[in-house]
Order: sequence, then structure tokens, then C-alpha cells
Amino acid sequence: MTFSLVACDPERRECGVAVASKFLAAGALVPFAAAETGAVATQAAANVRFGPDGLRLLAEGSSAEATLQRLIGGDEGRDERQVGLVDRLGRSATYTGSACFDWAGGRSGPAYAAQGNILVSRSTVDALAETFEATGGPLADRLLVALAAGQAAGGDRRGQQSAALLVVAEAGGYSAGTDRLVDLRVDDHPAPIAEIERLYELHSLYFGSTPPDEWLDVDDTLAGELRTRLGRLGHASGDLAVDFESWAGIENLEERVSGVEHIDHVVLLQLRKAA
Repeated sequence: MTFSLVACDPERRECGVAVASKFLAAGALVPFAAAETGAVATQAAANVRFGPDGLRLLAEGSSAEATLQRLIGGDEGRDERQVGLVDRLGRSATYTGSACFDWAGGRSGPAYAAQGNILVSRSTVDALAETFEATGGPLADRLLVALAAGQAAGGDRRGQQSAALLVVAEAGGYSAGTDRLVDLRVDDHPAPIAEIERLYELHSLYFGSTPPDEWLDVDDTLAGELRTRLGRLGHASGDLAVDFESWAGIENLEERVSGVEHIDHVVLLQLRKAA
């Protein structure tokens, strides 16, 4: 009752899953990923043990195909299952049981596995795969573009309800204290993929990064502007660094701030919008 794309980027060392379904909170059941290990999507009559068990086998060095065979080989309900796996080296595998509801099937390629069931047609899986292959950039971007393409090609033939995006990278998350680089879910929404895209834009604003060489030097003119705008917002202690960091923390932009000698142009734009 779902379509998904599982993928890894061995060069960026990112792994993740994008999923959409006419099913409540598909993100709670389908996607699994572990940094430096791989990713798994389990769906149809989902065996949720495929997630943790698959990641454990991948972490032990099993390939995606070998892991898949281990998972379905020990599952009496395999005919009703669907699963996709990718390991950290980019080896992939997908499986669709013979009892899954039409249209059901999958397609795998270098560093990805696409699969779906109860689809309008195989065009959804083809769109997932071909769009992913043709798209560059961070893994989260590629997964979202492919997911939208899958929906545009037909998607779940019952309609839309939920979507999720999970991407992991070692120490890639908030303040480098978590491996969850992106972890977004829309559990019940008439247009869940569009909503995930909106949330991802916010995620990129708050937790994204601008290359240091693109930051702006804070000269006397810009420092004066910062003081004026911060003062309008109630941050007027007289210490520009304190006021700037205080405002940024309140606005959840602290990940984009490092002193006040230089400023991320994204943060400057948000301050100008606010004041």
C-alpha cells in the first residue's frame, strides 16, 4: 500500500529512505537507516523486524542481496511482503512477494532500490528509479525529487495520506550529536509529499549550511545595520555579539551563527525579513 525509494550515496556517506502511502503514518513503519551501514524499507504486509534485523546484518558486513535472502528466507509471510535494501557500498536489492496486491513490483540499480504495491502502474517505480538516477546533489534532495516524480506518475492508486523522509550520516545531525541528518514525517495530509517538501525547506533553513567562503564580512556599515534591526526586535544590550546570538537562538538559527565577524547571508536575509 506504499511506494518507496531506498538509497545510499557512498561518496557523501549518506543513506536514507523516502516513502509515500495511502496509509496513516507510513513513516512510523517503513523507513529504517543507520549511518555507515545502509537503509531498509519494509512495506505491503510489512514485517517491521526487517528494519532492525536488516540493519544488523548490513552492519555485520552482509551485502544487500545476502541480507535480503536472510530476511525473506526466515519469514513464513514472505509472499505478502515487500522490501528494499541498500548497503553503504551502494549494493542494492528489492523483493516483492507473489501475494502483494497489483500493481506491485520493484527495480534496483547502483545505490538504490525502488518498490511499490497497490500502484496505478509500474510507471511509479520507473519514475522513482529514473529520476533518482538523473538527479544530483545531497541525498535528501534526490530522494524528495524522485518521490514527487513517483506521485506524478500515478503513485498509490488509492490516493495520498502520509509521507516520510529519513537520511542519516555519521554525526550529520543537530550539533553533530546525532546521525539523523533529516528526519521528517507527515502522518495524515491530503498532499503529504508537498507538505514534506515544505518541511524540508524549513529544515534546510534552520539546519542547512552555507560554505564559509560565501559568508559576508561584517564591516562597520553592516554592523550598524545589524544593531538597528536587532534593536527593533528588542535585542539592544549594546553588545552586538550577544544581541545577535540571542536573536538567532530564539529564531532557531543558532546552527548558522559563529560569532559576529562574519554572517551567513541566509541569516542576514531572515533578520531583514523580521525587522
